[in-house]
Amino acid sequence: MLNNDALAQLKGLKQQIEAQKEHTEATVKGTQNRYGFAVVDDGREIFIPPDEMLKVLPGDRVRICIRPATGGKGKASQEGRTVADIEKLIDSPLDRFVGKVVNKGKAVFVLPDVANLNRWLFIPPHARNGAKPGDRVECAVLRHPIRDGKPSAKVLSLLGDDTTPGIENSYCAVRADIPRVWPEKCAQALTEHAGKHTPLKDSDRTDLTHLSFVSIDSARTLDIDDALYAEVTHEGWALYVAVADPTAYLDDFDGIDEQLSQRGTSVYFHGDMIPMLPDSITRDLCALAEDQVRPALVCKMTVSEDGQVGEYSFIKATVCSKAKLSYAAVDRYVTGSNDELIAWANPLEVLVQAYKALRRHRENNELVMEDRREYRWHLGEDKQIEHIEASEKMASQHLVEECMIAANRCAAHFLAMADAPGPFVVHAGFKKDRIQEARDFLTQHLPEIADAPLETLAGYQHVLKALSSSTNELPLRAMVNRLLARAELSRTPAEHMGMALQAYTNFTSPLRKYLDFLVHRQIKAVLAGSPDQRLTDEQLKATSRAVARCRDATQAAERWLAANYLQKLATTGQQRFKATVSHITSAGFNVKLDETGLEGVVDLRKAPEKFSFDKWTASLTSTTRRFRLQQAVEVEFVGSDETQDWKSEFIVVEGCGLKPPKV
Repeated sequence: MLNNDALAQLKGLKQQIEAQKEHTEATVKGTQNRYGFAVVDDGREIFIPPDEMLKVLPGDRVRICIRPATGGKGKASQEGRTVADIEKLIDSPLDRFVGKVVNKGKAVFVLPDVANLNRWLFIPPHARNGAKPGDRVECAVLRHPIRDGKPSAKVLSLLGDDTTPGIENSYCAVRADIPRVWPEKCAQALTEHAGKHTPLKDSDRTDLTHLSFVSIDSARTLDIDDALYAEVTHEGWALYVAVADPTAYLDDFDGIDEQLSQRGTSVYFHGDMIPMLPDSITRDLCALAEDQVRPALVCKMTVSEDGQVGEYSFIKATVCSKAKLSYAAVDRYVTGSNDELIAWANPLEVLVQAYKALRRHRENNELVMEDRREYRWHLGEDKQIEHIEASEKMASQHLVEECMIAANRCAAHFLAMADAPGPFVVHAGFKKDRIQEARDFLTQHLPEIADAPLETLAGYQHVLKALSSSTNELPLRAMVNRLLARAELSRTPAEHMGMALQAYTNFTSPLRKYLDFLVHRQIKAVLAGSPDQRLTDEQLKATSRAVARCRDATQAAERWLAANYLQKLATTGQQRFKATVSHITSAGFNVKLDETGLEGVVDLRKAPEKFSFDKWTASLTSTTRRFRLQQAVEVEFVGSDETQDWKSEFIVVEGCGLKPPKV
C-alpha cells in the first residue's frame, strides 16, 4: 500500500506528464509506410504511430493529444520526440474514390487508389453491387475506422476490369473527379436555355457572311471553334480570326460558371473525349460548320509585310464558313505536293503568306518553342495500342497556330487597355526562388551573359535565345527547364516570358476551354462599354485546378496504355529500345524511346554501382559510366508499377553510357 509521500509523488508525476501534453487540431498526412504525421496549423508535423494511424484516413481533420514519446522501438522512441494520439474525428473529406476489388479467403476488399492510403477496406456483402475480384470500381467510405480501426466501403459503380476496352480512360477520369457526361437534365436545360436566344438576329452584329472563311482542323473534328480569312492590303494583309460564340447562348444561364469551372476544359484521351459543353451546343448550335451561318466573335487585325500585328478590332458578327479543310489537305497544298484544294487556291494562298510573315516576325523578335517530334497512336477495337508512328508537325498546323497566337495577343492587349480584370495568362520566366541558381548556371556555362537582367522580359528573352544557340556540348536550353515557372492565370496583365510578350491570354477555343469562354465574356462586356467585374481569383484557381486534374488524368491513362503496349512487345521478345535521356535527377533519369516516343524511368538506385549527381552538368557519374541529359542510350523494358501510376521502368543495357571524365 502506498504511503502519503508516494501518493503525492505519483500525483505530481501525473501532473507533470499532463502538463507536457498539448491538445490541438491537425490534418492527417499519410505515408507509404504504416505510420503518418499530424500536420498542425502552425506547420509542425507530429509523428502518428502505426496503431493510431489505423484510426484515421489521409486528409482527416482530427483533434490530437501531443505527448512525449514513451519507450518502445522505432521512430517513436527517439529521444526528445513527440507523438500524436488521436482523440476525436472532426471531418473526413475522403468521400468517393476508385480502387481495385481484391479478396482474402471469402472476404472481399477494395484496394483504394488514394495517395498514401495503404490499407484494404472491407466491402460487406450487401455493399458489393455485383463487384468481383479484379474489377475496378468507384466506392464511398461506408464506415470510418475512428472507433475500432476497421473501415469499410460500398461500391457505387462498376468501371470494368482490365480487359474492358477503354478502362484506362474511364478509370483515370473518375479517379480525377472529371464528370464523364453531362447529366441529362442539365444538358437538356442548357439546350433549352440556348434555344431561347436568337443571336443571329441581334442588331449589333455585323454581317460577315460574304467573306470566304474556312476552318482548318482534323478531319474528324465536329466542335469547330474557329475559322480564318485573309485578304491582301497595300501594307500587307488583313487577317480575320472568327471564333464560335457560345456566350451568346449561355452567358446568362444560372450556374454556368460553377459547371464550367469544375470541368475547366474538354478532355482528350486516346480513343475518347469528354466535352466541356454538351454536344448539342458544341457540335450543333455553335460550331463554325461548313455552310452554316453562326454567331461569332471576330478579331480583325492588320499584318504588315514584315509580320507585325498593327491595328485590330473585335467584332460581334455573323459568319458562314465556306469549307471545312483538313490539316492534311492544307499541308499538302502549303508544301506544294498536291493540288486537290486548287478551288481554294486564292484564299489559302493569302492565308499562307500572312502566316509566313507572322512566323518570321515571331522567330526574329520573340520566343518560339522548338517543334517536338509528334507520335500518332493507332488503337484497335479493344482500344489498345496496335502501333505508333512518328510524324512531324505540319505546316498547316503552324499556320493555324500563328493566326491563333496573333488573335490571342490582340485579346490580351484589348483587355489590358480597357483595364478589365482579365483573365490573362502570365508566365514569370525563372522561378523567383531560383534566380540566383540561374545566375550561377550562366556563370558556369555562359559567363558573358551572366549579368543579364533575368527578371525583365528583354533579359529573359536574351538569355533563352543565347542558350538555344549555344555551341556548348551540353544541352543548356533543356537544362534550365527545371528552373522555370509554370504559366498561371491572373486577373491583372503581366508579361508572358515564355513567349516574350507583354501580355497574353486565350480567346480562340471557347467551346473547349472555360478560360476562353471567360475571355469572350469580358471582350463583349468591354465592347458594350463596361468591363465585367464578376471574375474572381477563386474562379481562376478552380479553373487551374480543373485543368490540372484533366492533364493528370490523360497522362496517367497514356502511361497505362503505354505500359500495356510495352508488355505486349515484351511477350514477342522486343524489349530493347534506342532512347534518349529526357530528364535527370539524383535518383536516375527518364528516357524517351526514339521510335515510339513512349517514356519511362531508369532507377539507378537499384544499380550495383553508385552514381553521383551533378546539377550543373545534368549528369550522373559512377566509376565506369556517365549519363547526361539528351544522351542516346539503349534500354530494356522490365515492367510497370501500378502503385507508381503505371510508370514504365527500364534498365540500361550493360555497357551503355559515356565514359566518366578523368579526375
